[in-house]
Amino acid sequence: MEKKITRRNFLKLSGSALAAAAGSYGVANYLHDVLWPVQVKVTSLADLPPAPFCGPPQSTDALLVDIANAAEPLPDLFFAGTDGWIYIPPAPGKAPYHPDMASPDPNFNTYIFGFTNLTGLDTGDIITQKNQSQLPAPMFWFPQDTEFRVRLTNLGLAQRPDLIDEHTLHFHGRRNVIPFFDGEPTTSVAVPIGRFFTYVFKTNMPGTYMYHCHVEEVEHVHLGMTGMIFVTPAQNGTNINGFTKFAYNCGDGSTGYDREFPMLLTEVWAEAHWDFSHVQLPEWSDYNPDYYLLNGRSYPDTLAPNATSVDPKNMARNGTDLEPPAGRPDLKHQPYSSLVTCNAGERVLLRFANLGYARQSMSLAGIKMRVVGKDATLLRGRDGKDLSYLTDTISIGPGESFDVIFEAPPHSGSGSYDTYLLYNRNFNGVGNGSGQGGQMTEVRVYPGGSLGPQTQPLT
Repeated sequence: MEKKITRRNFLKLSGSALAAAAGSYGVANYLHDVLWPVQVKVTSLADLPPAPFCGPPQSTDALLVDIANAAEPLPDLFFAGTDGWIYIPPAPGKAPYHPDMASPDPNFNTYIFGFTNLTGLDTGDIITQKNQSQLPAPMFWFPQDTEFRVRLTNLGLAQRPDLIDEHTLHFHGRRNVIPFFDGEPTTSVAVPIGRFFTYVFKTNMPGTYMYHCHVEEVEHVHLGMTGMIFVTPAQNGTNINGFTKFAYNCGDGSTGYDREFPMLLTEVWAEAHWDFSHVQLPEWSDYNPDYYLLNGRSYPDTLAPNATSVDPKNMARNGTDLEPPAGRPDLKHQPYSSLVTCNAGERVLLRFANLGYARQSMSLAGIKMRVVGKDATLLRGRDGKDLSYLTDTISIGPGESFDVIFEAPPHSGSGSYDTYLLYNRNFNGVGNGSGQGGQMTEVRVYPGGSLGPQTQPLT
């Protein structure tokens, strides 16, 4: 049986052996077919079979993405797997790995794999999103017991055309998942370059979840193919003790809130990102992260505003480019702020999720948080006993999520807002004590009535 050449086997070949192999016409042609990039263009989707199957065999120069002619139901969202570049403050740097001088644009200095949002784009603009991934991936939300469809295609990697990895969306933490839609590639479908697959998500368990690519997951997760999903409870819209938005179906209003802010914790090991942009292979047993991110940014960029829109169904674009935060073109591919703003007396839901590889301890100085849910489960016993608890610090391991609610304290009366720090108690996780490059942000409490109602998460 012919053994497929993988990138690991390829990189293990010595230079002389590779040169000798390349001297053979047959081997050279084989390497061209296996390792060379796929040139992609946009055509029609009219001949595709119904969902959820991948597209039919295609020529290497066709990507079928015309949603209007699709035989399957229209998806709620349309994402693509590709690569890209983001910005992490250059100080403290880690030469030669950071800043990465291989970047094609001086505004960006860290190479990533990731997802980009194609929802609403004209079909002719799809291919322009290659090498335009964002960090983290677009967060999205839907009501429990509702069928939600996300189509995924694979645009390939502009910086590393020698890598022909497939991609998936794995809905991390979802119970009783149908294996076909799980995104774990040995039991479900993975998406090769130039094809697509539509995932059907449905769950009766509200709470905070994550998603990530499950192909070569050590690499793809760390390099940035991560995002958050919220499933909102059926109780939403019912007025219970003055609240209409809830974290869970609590029945008594105990998980009611006025504003919500997600916090996705990830890490960057600069050497690994540099290795991938320079056609090297990192030794993952040496894993030693240098930068710790909240919603894809490190302090002080965590305080910068959101991009114009954070709702993936209503993206803000200038042509085919994401609209960056005002005055921060370097954060174009990192659209999510971590700044928490609220009025005095309001209840605020913080949704924490950790898709890094280390346990972190997130602390809110001066305000107690009530932990009401963990891993998309309401903290309540089978007999209905309340198991929620007050704390100023949560310890969150890889793959875990926490839902916590705090009540904003009264405003001091001095200044336009009071500031409370939300930060990682891990010395390294907050930039070795400097804050720079770390997981730290602010909670700003304004006088009552200063801020209008929140219309969507993270705003």
